[in-house]
Amino acid sequence: MVRATAGVAVGVVAAVAVGVVPAVSVAAPSSGTALSSGATLDADSVDRFVEDYMDETGLPGAVVAVTEGGRVVRTAGYGHTASGQDLTARTRVPVASLSKAMTALAVMQLAEAGKVELDQPVVRYLPEFVMADGRHREITVRQLLTQTSGMDDSAYPDLTRAQPHTLKEAVAAMRDAPLAADPGSRYRYHNPNYFVAARLVEVVSGRPFAERMSTAVFRPLGMTDTVSVDSTTEMPDGARGYVRAYGTVFARSHPRWFTAGGHGVVTTAEDLARWLTAQNDGGVSAEGRRVASARTVALTHTPPRTPEDTGYAMGWWRHRDGDGGEVIQHNGQLLTHNATATLLPDSRVGIAVVTNTGLLAGDDAAQLTLGLVDLARGVRPEVEKPFSMTADWVLAALTVAAAGLGVRGVLRSGRWARRRAGRAWWRTALRMLPLALPVLFLTQLGTLVGLLMFRAGTLAQTAYAWPALVVCAGAGGLAAGAVVVARGVALVRYGRGKDGVPGRA
Repeated sequence: MVRATAGVAVGVVAAVAVGVVPAVSVAAPSSGTALSSGATLDADSVDRFVEDYMDETGLPGAVVAVTEGGRVVRTAGYGHTASGQDLTARTRVPVASLSKAMTALAVMQLAEAGKVELDQPVVRYLPEFVMADGRHREITVRQLLTQTSGMDDSAYPDLTRAQPHTLKEAVAAMRDAPLAADPGSRYRYHNPNYFVAARLVEVVSGRPFAERMSTAVFRPLGMTDTVSVDSTTEMPDGARGYVRAYGTVFARSHPRWFTAGGHGVVTTAEDLARWLTAQNDGGVSAEGRRVASARTVALTHTPPRTPEDTGYAMGWWRHRDGDGGEVIQHNGQLLTHNATATLLPDSRVGIAVVTNTGLLAGDDAAQLTLGLVDLARGVRPEVEKPFSMTADWVLAALTVAAAGLGVRGVLRSGRWARRRAGRAWWRTALRMLPLALPVLFLTQLGTLVGLLMFRAGTLAQTAYAWPALVVCAGAGGLAAGAVVVARGVALVRYGRGKDGVPGRA
């Protein structure tokens, strides 16, 4: 029983390690087959692929925008929201961390206007930005946008703390936070970088952040249905969506998260098409209105030179995928929604996908994006199901095994205690010690998943991200705990004394 229960824990850890990678890797080698000669990226092919994907995976809903240069190939909604409303090209959906590129553009507009210098310290423009670590005075505006400020979830886990209500509160809450590294020394993805950047926009422009985004970024691009909100509770239906488990999906409400600047934009497929067009056309809207110079837009797509060479620019990652094609991309994840925005510089194709399934186990936006990238490159896309649709059944088998081993261990606890009657107490304790591992694994599961994703999280958040994993870990922990209790009771029953002489049963 000891070895078997420990094995369950090891199996779950392995499943986590294998499962996290597909969830964050959006651009991968093509797995499709070549299209027939003369086939092109068009609305029908987009619809066909998305509908096939939804049929095969049970995805409840998605919105998709595909552009090519200044041409809108397709904007559409598919399926329904968690409240049962049909999704359309004009349905507002949260795009989570796709918001960062929009915040970065707002900062860069101030830089173009000479109101901000990228390599000057943030405190020059935002004196209220104070941290416990004096090195915060060295953090530059550029380092906020490239996430090389030295701030990190390991030092300041923002999603596990009490959530602020305003950008001013969010910045003030960092007063007691340390830095994890010297500013400029390394890249670490951390939402508060963009909270501070958004507050900087607010203070320097003299206008509330949401208002500044609307007047300087969204409206000039024709994104009239797009807004920035301060929390998930202000999103449509409170950001209610779905989590995926055991091959099906369950509707769940989203807890309140502060979102302004880092992951608070709510938009539509039609407006996402306008955003993609401006990114591919060097800051010019579909109607010909310029919101930033081509040089500025290119800079937001260009990663700084760092020893790590992570490819992170300003709200965008830039890299080459398995096919050797250049990709500029960012994903966004809430507990109930996923989003991905992709630019293909070689073809000037833009792709944006938002799905109403949550992060990790519901990586549908990433999977849909892979197929649409294939389609844009002249390859017939194949439906690749989310990894959890396979992994969950492995976890289900482990869950059943853990429960069975737990029952077996409880039923055989009397025999186990009799065999150890008369032995030194410490030997018995050592035999029981491995049973603590599944319990420890359960209590630390949120931390472990956070480490694998480089983001601090809680067990409750992990239950959204991967329900089957939490059920499996819970079964292992409860089984081990039940065996420990049963064996303890049995030992008392058989009257082990200090001298090791067994008593009468």
